[in-house]
Amino acid sequence: MATLRGLRQTPRHLLVCEKSNFGHDKSRHRHLVETHYHNYKVSFLIPECGLPSKELKNLVMEMGPYYFVKNLPLHELITHEFINTFVKKGKLILSLDKDTYEETGLQGRPSKYSGRKIMKFIVSIDLMDLSFNLDSKKYERISWCLKEKKPLRFDFLLAWHQTGAEESTMMSYFSKYQIQERQPRVAVSTLRNLQCPELRSGELRGEPEASCGAPELFDWLGAVLCDVDLNNEPNNFISTYCCPQPSTLAANAYLCTVTGFIVPEKICVLLEQLCHYFDEPKLAPWVTLSVQGFADSPVSWRENEHGFWKGGEHLYNFVIFNNLDYWLQMAVGANDDCPP
Repeated sequence: MATLRGLRQTPRHLLVCEKSNFGHDKSRHRHLVETHYHNYKVSFLIPECGLPSKELKNLVMEMGPYYFVKNLPLHELITHEFINTFVKKGKLILSLDKDTYEETGLQGRPSKYSGRKIMKFIVSIDLMDLSFNLDSKKYERISWCLKEKKPLRFDFLLAWHQTGAEESTMMSYFSKYQIQERQPRVAVSTLRNLQCPELRSGELRGEPEASCGAPELFDWLGAVLCDVDLNNEPNNFISTYCCPQPSTLAANAYLCTVTGFIVPEKICVLLEQLCHYFDEPKLAPWVTLSVQGFADSPVSWRENEHGFWKGGEHLYNFVIFNNLDYWLQMAVGANDDCPP
């Protein structure tokens, strides 16, 4: 089964849509989830469902923890002890304004989205390379820049996929700083009489009077997740939006939203469990999984620079069909590279 891809661009954002099947050898679903690192909100919507399975409930409660460290010196993240204890691979990427960049003395590059007058710079530091070359002049210079020349401090959110005793290690490692363990916030609701777009897995662009396309689904899903009134009543002066046609009425739809700092590995597990939702026959022809990144994240996917512009959006949606076909929608703002 071939992967099909479409694109929609407006002055404010870029939307890329593609379809494939989870069993397809060239399906990119896992890679795209794993390389979207800074996830702030995860939501899934199941039409014709009042209560989810026990497995789904348990996964939702296991999305944490993550940690908040207040006023942490940046140089702590380049020490050999930190890298050796916590970092398996990766880079430290800094998005700095012009004055801060010049004061640090670090080497970087101008932001792609600075305009004619360069006011922002991107600094990328390969942590694994540094850890193997602690005696190098490069490490000495970076360490001097961050500890002495411009000792930057920030409030940090820290999270990663735990494979052992890192949970307690994190608290003890940063015990001399103000560190708090946090759990993601979970909100669930049952939506009554929800008008849902009619979708056909093989028709990404939709068919007139037969099914809705991916861009229409994208707009509708955004409205549902934002709790927009979709009735389009004459006295509603806030929104005139309504469900695209053709549509079907779902007596109940289960909506769950998890908010915090959520690692990609746990989203992969949730996506897999949502695929298993159709192991037994269900009334719902499809379910959705939506993931939003932090608006002020320095990157979107992989190391692609993320610019805030007006909304800071970088997000993706999966529409999972009962035959395990899926639609994948990826959206970014105007100051971003095209999604991968």
